[in-house]
Amino acid sequence: MSALIKKLPPFTLGVEEEYQIIDPETRDLKSHMSKIVEGGKIHLREQVKAEMHQSVVEVGTNICKNVGEARKEVSFLRNKISELAGNQGLVVGAAGTHPFAKWQDQEITDDPRYHNIVNELKDIARSNLIFGLHVHVGIESREIALQLMNQACYFLPHIYALTTNSPFWEGRDTGFKAFRAKIFAKFPRTGLPEYFDSVQSYDNFLEILVKTNCIDNPKKIWWDLRMHPFFSTIEFRICDMCLTVDETICVVALIQAVVAKLYKLLMSNTSFNIYRIALIRENKFRAARNGLEGKLIDFGKKTEVPTQDLILELLDFVDDVVDELGSRKEIEFVHQILAKGTGADQQLSVFEKTKDTKQVVDYIVGKFNQGI
Repeated sequence: MSALIKKLPPFTLGVEEEYQIIDPETRDLKSHMSKIVEGGKIHLREQVKAEMHQSVVEVGTNICKNVGEARKEVSFLRNKISELAGNQGLVVGAAGTHPFAKWQDQEITDDPRYHNIVNELKDIARSNLIFGLHVHVGIESREIALQLMNQACYFLPHIYALTTNSPFWEGRDTGFKAFRAKIFAKFPRTGLPEYFDSVQSYDNFLEILVKTNCIDNPKKIWWDLRMHPFFSTIEFRICDMCLTVDETICVVALIQAVVAKLYKLLMSNTSFNIYRIALIRENKFRAARNGLEGKLIDFGKKTEVPTQDLILELLDFVDDVVDELGSRKEIEFVHQILAKGTGADQQLSVFEKTKDTKQVVDYIVGKFNQGI
């Protein structure tokens, strides 16, 4: 390691997952009337909260020192939400979209925050029946966080391809491995973030939006990757909700390793190339459409490369920080994802065999507590 950096910072972690609350008989989403959230607050306090649609529950870990702690927290939260749902005669699943639920049938949570969003965005908000995985990586310096955010954008499609898990929408095979991003794209201030050359220019951007009533607070910047407005983290928001704990923790470990490697390069005065967002957007579209199949673009070589090859290159890129982070076992699970396919591949395989989206729901539910 360079003399400029003796030891990596801790790069603490926070993980947020959004779960589907499902009626085991109809297999449709079920508005839980906040009972699961209310019950959860007795045990989990601020780690569980309602989302805009009542059939969605969001959980978040405490600050985790490493990937091992993150695994324990995510496993505990999945178990607890399963237990609370079971007490209401319901089950839980994890995927980026529900295979056949219709957003028009979903009840909106009775909360001023969500009423305001619906009043502002109308059917764009009401139809946003999607489920994501958000990963926070702790970075104290906003200046460093911004530089790492700019550089990490290149790797977002690679990470996204590994988490694709939303092939169905309202009972249809969309032809995409991750249709969730297409639904969320209707929202303003989503997608890949712009490049910012300084924290001051970033803050000026936020100030203009607030002053002109585009947003009332910086949390309404919903980019795929953002500096969190209130926490000392950068937050990766691009991922579909993963089927299993193993997949979630693998992706968490990979995200942490990417940040750590970019930090190491930065501290060694070797910054990673920054590519135009318009180019990275091409790779994001390919990842959403094809997942691990097909090709992404290697912008350095100016050529198409099989997506799986680029992901293996990414593993090589981060290899020298993995052991210090203590996450080699978790990151090596990438090979199992490459071999077995993502959640989208598995959902599509079930549907191909059964031609029944209800059996796809059963598969999603059955995977929820696997590996815990």
